[in-house]
Amino acid sequence: MDDRRHISSGSPFEAGIGFSRARRVGDRVVVAGTAPVLPGGGCPVGAGPQARRCLEIIEQALSEAGARLDHVVRTRMYLTSADDAGAVGAVHAEVLGQVRPASTMVVVAALLDPAWKVEIEAEAVLPAGGAS
Repeated sequence: MDDRRHISSGSPFEAGIGFSRARRVGDRVVVAGTAPVLPGGGCPVGAGPQARRCLEIIEQALSEAGARLDHVVRTRMYLTSADDAGAVGAVHAEVLGQVRPASTMVVVAALLDPAWKVEIEAEAVLPAGGAS
């Protein structure tokens, strides 16, 4: 039996680029770089609200894969400005502070949409037996 599952968020980029929002393979769930896209398009204003939206989308993808935020073991945050590190870090701490995953925050030249200030990736590992 194949234990690989694709999780889709319905992003228009998924089919065009050829990726899944998340993949579950065994006890591991990997969530792709997640932008702060709102239903119907657009994104929140400001790095903090955008980080919150990214983490909401990640939480939904984890849930569909049978995982939770407390299963997250790693995050990567991509920012377009170092000035936004405090706001993004504060949201990360609020949502994942009790989990304390290994985490990386880097500044990049740009993201796919110029309105996006942050994009976040996550990896989760389910407890032994794959129970959520």
